[in-house]
Amino acid sequence: MAIDTTMSVQDQIAVQNAVNLQNSKNLAEAGKATNQSLGKDDFLKLLITQLSNQDPTSPMENTEFIAQMAQFSSLEQMTNMATSFTELANMLTASEASNVIGRTVEVDLNGQIMTGQVEAATRGTNPSVQINGMLYSMDQITKVYAD
Repeated sequence: MAIDTTMSVQDQIAVQNAVNLQNSKNLAEAGKATNQSLGKDDFLKLLITQLSNQDPTSPMENTEFIAQMAQFSSLEQMTNMATSFTELANMLTASEASNVIGRTVEVDLNGQIMTGQVEAATRGTNPSVQINGMLYSMDQITKVYAD
């Protein structure tokens, strides 16, 4: 028995309308530009819309439903991994900031290079270093000199 995985035109319109409605809500709430990629919330909404609009005389096959749930699980795991990688990158940057304490560094200040000794470092998402009493982002450091 062949599995028909195509959606009717009415189902496609219903799904597109649901996604557009959610995107407009997200845009109003976040005040940002609409993201062109689908997230896990969009995936769940598509799945729910598909299930609620399926033909009762020809319901979705179990294998098809399981395949879609596996796709959702994979999407969720990739999202979790991306979050973990971001946290790891932040930790590495914070570690790098603490490793330059006491070292002489060059800082790029919009084209002007300033040299000074790092007195302290902050932690967090965007660690900074303190040079001559002023805080500078780690992104502004262009060179680190050996002691």
